[in-house]
Amino acid sequence: MQAVKTTLTRLLGIRVPVVCGAMAGGTNVRLAVEVTQGGGFGFVGAAFIPPEKLREDLSFVRDSFPDLGQKPLPIGIGFIGWLLDTKEEAAKQLIDVVVESNVQALWLAFGNDLYRWIEYARTTSAGTSSTRRPLIFVQVTSVEEALLAANEWKADVIVAQGNESGGHGGASTPSTFTLVSEILAALPGDNAPPVLAAGGMANGTQVASYLTLGAAGAVLGTRFLLTPESPYSDVQKKTLLAAKSGSTTRTLALDYARGTYGWPKGIDGRGIRNKIVDDIDSGIPHEIVREKLTKGTQDGDADYMVTWSGTGVGLMHEIKPAKDVMAELHTDIVRQLQRSQTLLQD
Repeated sequence: MQAVKTTLTRLLGIRVPVVCGAMAGGTNVRLAVEVTQGGGFGFVGAAFIPPEKLREDLSFVRDSFPDLGQKPLPIGIGFIGWLLDTKEEAAKQLIDVVVESNVQALWLAFGNDLYRWIEYARTTSAGTSSTRRPLIFVQVTSVEEALLAANEWKADVIVAQGNESGGHGGASTPSTFTLVSEILAALPGDNAPPVLAAGGMANGTQVASYLTLGAAGAVLGTRFLLTPESPYSDVQKKTLLAAKSGSTTRTLALDYARGTYGWPKGIDGRGIRNKIVDDIDSGIPHEIVREKLTKGTQDGDADYMVTWSGTGVGLMHEIKPAKDVMAELHTDIVRQLQRSQTLLQD
């Protein structure tokens, strides 16, 4: 299957313009490696990984690509900005590990001062004089954030996350199609960073539609949760397989149950609606729901587990290895792009 060439694939040296989102709790280095080896680019959501564990994980990545030499590790590491703010010294250690390990990309999202961490990644004394600094991916939920990231922060890649996206995002963000269109219109010219569409996608046909819109690639999240490599539990995966697009909801209830209250203003999460949401909405104290969540997670009770999911989940019907997912996405993208060319034939 022929490679798809965009500004993203050229920047990363990949064949397929598909990125596995940096999902904390839903990704690990095994999944990231498989996505990259399948032709795309894998990220690890490392928001809750201690520095030494991250260093150990990145050694696994290095061993998985024995022919790299001095080239960067072909995966990315993602962090949540407001969590970095709450543990400054540990945050600096984490970013130092990323730089020292010569990781190719760093993804940042959901912070009130993300530029602080971008600047730290670019200026830290970690590593050696020959160490390459990671490419900076910035996740945005508005045109204003995209302009700031591109023009002032000089981000290497903009991830435009629409409302359909699973996990955390903008509560009032428009659809992915609308947001990507607006950002592309606001960032004209050859010097603009690649813009990736993120939110609600399940297959390569949808990815191809965003490529024809002008995006340089797409980020898929929920689709990669339905792989053997994802650390999501069997119960969570079964919940996703049984879900429809209408099974998801945007809410802060899942965070209240987990005790994560620090999200920036305007951010909430999309996940499978269950009894956690019902309990919070009915006024049951957060502490009681938290106890139910703890027990539900231990017992494998899907009604009291947090399962993040995008709206595209209704198009996902099986669990398959990440490399097979990548092969399927690649095939569908190429076929859809070829099919679209027939629209111009006489």
